[in-house]
Amino acid sequence: MARDPLETLPSVPQFNVEATDVNPDQTFSLPQYSGRMGIQGGKDESPAIRFSNVPEETKSLVVQIYDPDAPTAGGYWHWTVINLPKDAEELGADTGNPDQNKLPGKAKNMLNDAGFAGYIGAAPPQGEKHRYFVIVSALNIDDLNLDENTTPNTINFQFNSHIIGRAVTIIEGSN
Repeated sequence: MARDPLETLPSVPQFNVEATDVNPDQTFSLPQYSGRMGIQGGKDESPAIRFSNVPEETKSLVVQIYDPDAPTAGGYWHWTVINLPKDAEELGADTGNPDQNKLPGKAKNMLNDAGFAGYIGAAPPQGEKHRYFVIVSALNIDDLNLDENTTPNTINFQFNSHIIGRAVTIIEGSN
């Protein structure tokens, strides 16, 4: 059975998140797959994400997309955004594009496991179906004060003790 990447994290109040421009069956649409990783027609466009009922005491948000089914010991971090303003309610499609500045306020795209700050699309191996966890974490601090070259696991370590709420949805991808 595939592991739940959140099972060992502390329990916190839940709020709502949805990917609004994926297919109706909660699978990625073709542009959200990775052309950089060889998926024909993939454009590495991050999905639009909407969140609601964020805890009132939230000072900032972190948005991440993580594939625990990747053929590595530690899964694969596709996207991390930090310092998202507490009153943000969504990230539009392709917000993770490293060539455009579509993030609000002092929010910034961070390093992914492909080695750049921004979104890298889904690219499961041929014949495999993977789960992509969209995780929005509400924090009790307003600035993580990290540069965009900070690794995904270090980012997680830095904000883990500041999480006051979490929202999760899962998108599937197959090749």
